Amino acid sequence: MAYSAYVAVAGMIVNISRGNDCCSQMITLRTPEGIVNFTVGTETQVIDSRQLRQGMQVTAFYDSGLPVPLIFPPQYRAQIITATGRNEQVMLNYFDRNLTASDRSLQLNIDRNTVIRTANGQNFTCSPRNRFLLVYYTATTRSIPPQTSPDRIVVLC
Repeated sequence: MAYSAYVAVAGMIVNISRGNDCCSQMITLRTPEGIVNFTVGTETQVIDSRQLRQGMQVTAFYDSGLPVPLIFPPQYRAQIITATGRNEQVMLNYFDRNLTASDRSLQLNIDRNTVIRTANGQNFTCSPRNRFLLVYYTATTRSIPPQTSPDRIVVLC
């Protein structure tokens, strides 16, 4: 899967309505840049199988390589959606053998409190190195690259 083409949009769900069919929904996010709509269908991976609701802070990822309608507000097909906590940030990136993101925007310092799971919630018992990771964190150092001890990691196998 080409996770490298995924783009993150973080915001608060302000509306949820039925999509084009009975198996999809349209969610409206309020972001710092404005309103963005997402179609949530059967192919959308909702991390932890959380029930989406109004007022929830989420980060939605869409595939920038897919065609989108030229409308305003923008509308994308969500590939991954995850709920986020207060002051929590989420990054989806490929992390190398040193646990440094491919764009060198973050380096991970995994400690024993870091929860590492697969996308379906199972414990991940191998090394998370050289994989696409969905990383949840709150604070980083001011170094280059910034470093963090993530609260949680979801390994996208």
